[in-house]
Amino acid sequence: MGIDAQRLIRDFGHLDGKELLAALVKSDLEGRIAVTSSFGAESAVLLDLVAEVEPGLPVIFLDTGELFDETLEYRYQLERSLGLSNIQVIRPNAEELRLAEDLWRDDIDRCCELRKVRPLARAVTGFDALVDGRKRAHGFERQHLATIEDGNGVIKVSPLANWSAEEIEAHFIRRNLPRHPLVAQNYRSIGCWPCTRPVDPGQPVRAGRWAGQGKSECGIHTLSLGVDGAGI
Repeated sequence: MGIDAQRLIRDFGHLDGKELLAALVKSDLEGRIAVTSSFGAESAVLLDLVAEVEPGLPVIFLDTGELFDETLEYRYQLERSLGLSNIQVIRPNAEELRLAEDLWRDDIDRCCELRKVRPLARAVTGFDALVDGRKRAHGFERQHLATIEDGNGVIKVSPLANWSAEEIEAHFIRRNLPRHPLVAQNYRSIGCWPCTRPVDPGQPVRAGRWAGQGKSECGIHTLSLGVDGAGI
């Protein structure tokens, strides 16, 4: 990778939100940076910042084949309302879908690998940096998240890493952003329907993901896409 991650951290690591995104889009990463979005419960905030900075920035949307219908509709709603002009939908290939069929019942890690990690690894070839909506407030593996990290193969940028739940909510209200339909049913983190549940008051945001399975990440943020996705 030709981009010096440590230099980016040194030069821009003190920024966050819209300021960080704008600085990186005009840096050495220009033309080599993309956004990944699940179009989930809080995704509208990051995508709103993207639309303000550069609505043509590539936004990679991973359709696993097991998403809620509400998520698919929400994607179209946000695309229209925010004016995003470069959403790239990626999906598992036919062989991955065949191998992954019903795996969510007994091998959730393998299911995530086939439906998410491998397709995304192929899609991000050619990008030096990926922007995501992760936040330290989500807890679990994310509690020490930095705004810019060296992902050993791709630079990972989290402009909202420092934002609290209150700041996210305030942005929704201030910008009058549409809500994911399932939020009204107490879904606070939304992925594939077999592995996503509503959460009770007081539970962590991601408590409804793979509930009771001892798992809180699918792998696309915790594995090195440049290495784990090689050769597939």
